Amino acid sequence: MNNEIPIGSFVRTQAIINRYFVHAKKNLGQNFLVDLDAIQGIVQAAEIKPDDQVIEIGPGIGSLTEQLLLAGAKVFAYEVDESLPEILHNELPAKVNGALLQDRFKLLLKDILKADFAKDLSGFFDMNKPIKVVANLPYYITTPIIFFLNQSDLNFTSLILMMQQEVAERLGAQPNSKEYGPLTIAVQTQMSVRNALTVKSSSFIPRPKVDSCVVVLKPLADKPDVGDVKHFNWVVKMCFAQRRKTLNNNLKNLVSDSDERARIIAAIGVEPRIRPEQLQIAQFIQLAKEIPAAD
Repeated sequence: MNNEIPIGSFVRTQAIINRYFVHAKKNLGQNFLVDLDAIQGIVQAAEIKPDDQVIEIGPGIGSLTEQLLLAGAKVFAYEVDESLPEILHNELPAKVNGALLQDRFKLLLKDILKADFAKDLSGFFDMNKPIKVVANLPYYITTPIIFFLNQSDLNFTSLILMMQQEVAERLGAQPNSKEYGPLTIAVQTQMSVRNALTVKSSSFIPRPKVDSCVVVLKPLADKPDVGDVKHFNWVVKMCFAQRRKTLNNNLKNLVSDSDERARIIAAIGVEPRIRPEQLQIAQFIQLAKEIPAAD
């Protein structure tokens, strides 16, 4: 179906909801974005150029997908809601800049956390060319998705992700703040963090309780050597297992011998009673290297 009114407008979204008896599924964290300025802001933050290869996570009814396609992107989308493929097929433009929809857009009904990018994208994307990830993330699964992408072998040039403002603040947090934690450290050792725009809760149907933020993450040109990324992230996570406790207490789950714990803590140049949020990222890197990986 061709329609001159964008999917992301309130009028078109409401028409689609009525036509297909769509309802936002709370268990999937669905909120339909009905703010064209915000949608265009995401596309601009992603710096979409003709023939860019874009992975979209959770396209919903196609509000953002449509604008990515119109900007010239080739879009591969992961979706778990089996009621949406029909809507996307019917509502997205049949042709984009003269190209058929099936040549510019592919939908895979699959949980992004189970993605095998090399296999999934084969035949649709050129894996030797850059890939961007653009998504309006479900709030309940934002952190696992970021960790998954961060630890994946996907060769992405940027992640442009809309998430609840609280999570965005954690991504850019600094030591000695309540937002600083495992997610902060996992991201900042691998990527730069920039908040591109704030999206008010009134921009969604249904309206969530909090505002959102679009964050641009780009791989660092000179990444610190953290060793095995999964081991590093695991050590950091365990250090924050009981946030109000000292580093020494948290390390008991990783190093049972008290003398060895004392040696490790001394090796990174801090006091045993320091709290994990007081450590610099460089100290976590050194700490992880002092603790052997589990077999």
